Amino acid sequence: MRILALSTWWPEPADNGSRMRIMHLLRHLARTHEVHLLAFTQGDTTEVCADEIAAICASFQAMPRPGRPLTLTDRVQSLVVTEPASVRATWSQAFARAVHTTADRIRPDIVLAFEIDVAPYALQVRGLPVVLEQLELGYMLEQFRSYQDVQRRLRYVLTAIKHRRYVAGLLRQLAAVTVVSEGEAKTVRQLAGKHPLELAVIPNGADVTGCRDYTYHPDPDTLIYPGALSYSANLDAMRYFLEAIFPKIRQERPQTLLRITGRTTPEQRAALPNLDGVVLTGYVEDIRALIAQSSIEVVPLREGGGTRLKILEALAVGTPVVSTSKGSEGLALVDGEHLLIADSTDAFARATLQLLEDASARVRLSQAGRRAVATHYDWQVLAQRLEDLLQTIATRGSYRHAITTG
Repeated sequence: MRILALSTWWPEPADNGSRMRIMHLLRHLARTHEVHLLAFTQGDTTEVCADEIAAICASFQAMPRPGRPLTLTDRVQSLVVTEPASVRATWSQAFARAVHTTADRIRPDIVLAFEIDVAPYALQVRGLPVVLEQLELGYMLEQFRSYQDVQRRLRYVLTAIKHRRYVAGLLRQLAAVTVVSEGEAKTVRQLAGKHPLELAVIPNGADVTGCRDYTYHPDPDTLIYPGALSYSANLDAMRYFLEAIFPKIRQERPQTLLRITGRTTPEQRAALPNLDGVVLTGYVEDIRALIAQSSIEVVPLREGGGTRLKILEALAVGTPVVSTSKGSEGLALVDGEHLLIADSTDAFARATLQLLEDASARVRLSQAGRRAVATHYDWQVLAQRLEDLLQTIATRGSYRHAITTG
């Protein structure tokens, strides 16, 4: 099967959740299929890392994603045009031309769009089935609830309604969609209506085989949060944790250390309370090694969608997790058996302190967590689901094409 893959993210290095998911799926598909990749970069194309991409893809091209501030004209036009203003402001005519040129050159069997931002480009390739990988919708009507300003809340609701209509229009043109949870699947079914859309639930996963090389050997009284603060949900989680939870932990165990990984800007650092015992590590080359050296991974998320790669990676290397219900949303994990879940500031602090003080409880959770991830969230198994879906859609598309042209 010849696959034209379009990606919102340049997948290498796989240093955030989106890149990790895309990279694992590309690796699997490229083992037995011919994959051609076109992807937006989040930086200068001259600095793109393509060590592995060059080895696994038959061809690849990285292109900068344009973007500009929304104008009043953009917002007024949104009253009469289908596409949200954010879509129009980031449209790349160069990327659209590259998609057409590549499709004409390689004659793919199927087009695979990684995330919704590249779906409109994929749909410009006529006569081929398009599969949208990881459509995430649960967040759309969630954010407005945090706004105190009534006018801002109303504007966000109107934007979300328009976005849902836009997505519904895209769904009517797609052959198949993947989502990470049953909750997302329910929303997609509602938006798709009577359109005969193939839908597959493919949750996020972990590199179970690779994680077997790591042993849980924690430094005493160490916590870790592996999440780039450039993502608003991560920044909110750490600000909440440092303001309301970490001081309670340090009051009982003043030697406790929290590591926050990922690149940060001065503005992001300034948004966090300046507390003793907090280390901003910056980018870490081997994040799994640092997770395995931490007593506990804390995941105090209060917003965001999808299923949490950070939890799965921690459990796969054997590091116990304390999370909010939001942080563990969508995961087939049991509170008290695979991880600890706590939603109030006092409960979260108590759960963390309990594990810091009880080595046997940490070992028990470590072993159970590794087993659960190996059973339910192995990328090798999950990626096969995507391959099976693509094979089904491509075969069906070829059959329909033969009927049409024969």
